[in-house]
Amino acid sequence: MGGVVEIKHHKFLETPAVVLVALLTVVMAGNTARSDAPEGVGVVCQVKVLSEHVPDVSSLEAWRDSFIKPGMTEEEKALAIWRSVVAHQHQDSPPREYLHHEDDVHDPIKLFNVYGYGYCSMASSNIVALGRALGMEARSWTIRAHVVPEVYWEGCWHMLDGSLINYFRHEDGRIASVEEIVAAVSSWLKEHPELRGNDAALREFHRDGGWTGWRRGPKLLARCPFYGEDGWLPAGTHGWYSTMQEYDGSTLFLYESGYSMGYRVNIQLRPGERLVRNWFNKGLHVNMRDGAEAPGCLTGQIGSGSLRYAPQFGDLAPGRVGNGTLVYQVPLKDPNCRLSFLKWENIVTAHERGSGPPVQVAEANKPAVLEWRMPSSYVYLSGKLQLGAQIGPEGRCAVVFSDNHGLDWKEVARVEKSGEYSLDLTPYCFRRYDYRLRVVLYGAGSGLTSLRLEHDIQHSQRPLPALKKGRNILSFSAGPPHGTITLEASTNPKNRSRQLVCEDFAPELINVDPSLLRLTAGQGSVTFRVATPGPMVALRFGCFYRARDAQDHWDLQVSFDGGQKFHTVDTAAGPRVFGAKYVQFTDIPAETTQALVRFAGTQRNTTCIFNFRIDADYREVFGGFRPVKITYLWEEGGIEKQHTHVAKNPAESFEIYCDATPRMRSLIVELAEE
Repeated sequence: MGGVVEIKHHKFLETPAVVLVALLTVVMAGNTARSDAPEGVGVVCQVKVLSEHVPDVSSLEAWRDSFIKPGMTEEEKALAIWRSVVAHQHQDSPPREYLHHEDDVHDPIKLFNVYGYGYCSMASSNIVALGRALGMEARSWTIRAHVVPEVYWEGCWHMLDGSLINYFRHEDGRIASVEEIVAAVSSWLKEHPELRGNDAALREFHRDGGWTGWRRGPKLLARCPFYGEDGWLPAGTHGWYSTMQEYDGSTLFLYESGYSMGYRVNIQLRPGERLVRNWFNKGLHVNMRDGAEAPGCLTGQIGSGSLRYAPQFGDLAPGRVGNGTLVYQVPLKDPNCRLSFLKWENIVTAHERGSGPPVQVAEANKPAVLEWRMPSSYVYLSGKLQLGAQIGPEGRCAVVFSDNHGLDWKEVARVEKSGEYSLDLTPYCFRRYDYRLRVVLYGAGSGLTSLRLEHDIQHSQRPLPALKKGRNILSFSAGPPHGTITLEASTNPKNRSRQLVCEDFAPELINVDPSLLRLTAGQGSVTFRVATPGPMVALRFGCFYRARDAQDHWDLQVSFDGGQKFHTVDTAAGPRVFGAKYVQFTDIPAETTQALVRFAGTQRNTTCIFNFRIDADYREVFGGFRPVKITYLWEEGGIEKQHTHVAKNPAESFEIYCDATPRMRSLIVELAEE
């Protein structure tokens, strides 16, 4: 807790925590808003604002529509993948969420939208993941001090480096493989043994003759158009001398940094909710609580320094890292505010009762419960809850927090005195994308006078819908009223202090070690129970795994009858030292709000799961459309400009005209007042 919180001791505080949790726990299945709730819209989902100048990468499907065109050859598809990674992931100190294999972020769509930067292993896994999503073969190599991907087409492999921004063509125009590049470099170094492994000597050779010496190196490298006249690659951080060391053959083996798939941008707005995304940052980043070094691009400017190449790939932002805010000023006086809650139990409004606080205990002999979700498309970096409480003579209030969809609850505060309270949620919500809060009120006369949440978030500036000089056409859309419940956690128990771990979702483990979900016998399984607030419309799930033997595999299964019968959706097959399988299942019985997702393994040699992710898309019970207010803020020649548009339809377009080249500042979306 922080701020002005003042809570005095009371016998209520002596209640054992486990008993308190048991008293507060309510079954997850379904949205339990009162059946007599007024008709209306409690949330607008999949809010999207797009610029004609910036590709939409908000989901795998949107990315595909933006970059993959009908009639493309396999090579053209692969190069489109490469360009998308170059455009959206800058080579820099990586963001760590401690969810994926090696702890870094390896979901390409998440990386594009939330961060926009990472190491070579992440760029490589992005290309591998996107290539496989298009049905292409792809793999990843570790070479000396570097990781690079290959994509297979026309009967051979081709290296496409998205982090240092290069690939190498043979004289006939064919893009070379890793092994071919290694062979070319090794052959040349045999003739110049004094340069092998000698960084200083290679640098001297590189700059000889006024930075032209590098052209006398291997012909395969000399033909590369990504070196500048001085032999430096586009970001200016690496050059010919580094390539000669990376591909000298001293380190060469296949290895994958396991990726995840499933993240999507789904901006959801309730009355009183406001999302601000900024083309600037406040110095906040996801690794700041670890004491880790901030990424260089936190203060970098597009078009200069190591980001000098970015405008060539369409980047219109002034920088790369954005810090925005998500604010939810809950309109407690609005009788329809109950539509935005998961639980609204034993609550009466001042309007209904005629007096008292806006929401209050209905029947004094039992607790009143308000529970709601705080889903975000962008990672939380801070959190603050401001709460106004009115406590009756024999009353009290508890605030509890859950980051595993209500399976467990952590106490944030206990209140026995009327007043205004400020609670620091940062220790609870940092690095999360979703959580739940409950306020439990006891006693006649107890209620809430105000409720407000505010968070700092991190997002990439690159995919934001920027403006250009002249006429800009913007499009707005709000999709189907669908939300998503996500189960994703580390399979490394050592990450428990930083992130959710697998056991936090209470899986049923049969012959499976929770560390890396390794099979301990010939057969075993890990089963997760998934519950949604509304009827499920799709299950998207999968894993990055190892199935070393041809007989090793994981069956990806679902059940909608409590486990009496499982349906196998697909199989993550062996032999694979590193493999990935992500699927979607939509044949779900109507009105289903609970399912089991099972990974059923068979092992002869070694079978384990490095990463898993389960996304359950569901229909929001009170989802729908209502007008959305969109506000753009920017500068032209140092003069502040603003444009506001109210979208009155689920799909429409509008225009903004800029007299000069704009410097983007902020994009704000919120529901319009009615």
